[in-house]
Amino acid sequence: MASTYYCLVNLFIAILVSAASDAAFILPLRKDPKTLQHYTTVGMGSTRATVNAVIDLGGKFFWFDCDNYTSSTFAPIPCGSQECELAKGDGCVGCSNSAPRPGCTNNTCGASAYNPFQGALVSQGYESDTLFVRNGDQLAQFTYACMNTRFSGGLAGGASGILGLARTNVSLHKQVARTFGFPDQFSMCLPSSGLGKLSIGADLPTNAALISTPLIVNPSSTGPAVFVKGQPSDEYFIDVRGVKVDGQLLSVKSSYFTFDKYGFGGTKFSTTNNFTALHTSLYKPLVRAFIKAAADRNIKRVTAAAVPPFSACFDSATIPATATGPSVPTIELVLPGDGISWKMYGANSMFAVNEKVTCLAFVDGGGSESRNNNFPSASIVIGTHQLEDNLLEFDLDSSTFRFSSSLLSHNKTCSLL
Repeated sequence: MASTYYCLVNLFIAILVSAASDAAFILPLRKDPKTLQHYTTVGMGSTRATVNAVIDLGGKFFWFDCDNYTSSTFAPIPCGSQECELAKGDGCVGCSNSAPRPGCTNNTCGASAYNPFQGALVSQGYESDTLFVRNGDQLAQFTYACMNTRFSGGLAGGASGILGLARTNVSLHKQVARTFGFPDQFSMCLPSSGLGKLSIGADLPTNAALISTPLIVNPSSTGPAVFVKGQPSDEYFIDVRGVKVDGQLLSVKSSYFTFDKYGFGGTKFSTTNNFTALHTSLYKPLVRAFIKAAADRNIKRVTAAAVPPFSACFDSATIPATATGPSVPTIELVLPGDGISWKMYGANSMFAVNEKVTCLAFVDGGGSESRNNNFPSASIVIGTHQLEDNLLEFDLDSSTFRFSSSLLSHNKTCSLL
């Protein structure tokens, strides 16, 4: 009888685990060692064509190179249709050079496909087809856009597209939520090596305690390629209120951490920036404070070996190793709430350029000259190196961002989740 009871308990647990996994789309995440970009893999269309797509938190939708793509189940989204209105289509596009095929149809809802790694903005058309993930999970009538091979350069090796996860109606998480009734949320863990995960519609499991902070909206459009006056930004911002080095708050103007009337300032996330970029007026004090704190720990700076884009590099032999990476001064992003901050340890704050030299992995994002471009720029842009091996949850329903800080402090990595 006892044996039967335990079998039933185990079966019940197995059913719960299965149900939890079925309540989300789970996609693999990998890191390309050459470009340092993080990408996932999906199947598309009637042939389930394999598409590797770079993750872009600021990307409005999914696009990929369709020049050699065929599918009997694709369909263009017509101009003026309900789907086009939902996608906020950019006019109407056509293609009369050949018979209709993916990426070449007439009377099609316009999509502005942007490749941030090539700086290419191309007028394309929205289409729909079936997207496959994991072991056959699928999303029918998934809205995406095509891109030409010519404008698909700069991506991770083997990648041919961008998976957009911004705050739009045609991002993957929004389409999954709308189709299946899942919460509009996604979790991800960008791996430093091995395999990470992107979960759409549910959280990734972890034993680490998560810290919560509000996701805030920049009231001004920030592009990154299409500026819509009077519209809020589609990108993700958090309310960073200061920066600390080894517990000491940097003496900088608080105005850099807020939005001005044009949308400049604040702190946003970017998975197309390898390293966190700071406004010059924040970056220089950060570097000065870090160099001083490192010297107090007898970490030797090597000025002759600085490697662009880094400006503060050190002798690796003088930096002890720990479970959370090189033992260096901690860097903290101060958040709202008593004692709340995002603490970054050596694995996320340092980058080994070779066996002998390790550099502070933050870069100068420019100063007032950045205002001369067409789009408002953030004072802090948190890049992927600082996000690796951190569990990140973006809950759009509650406008909340949750994070674990480094999983290494819990003897875990993304590949162990």
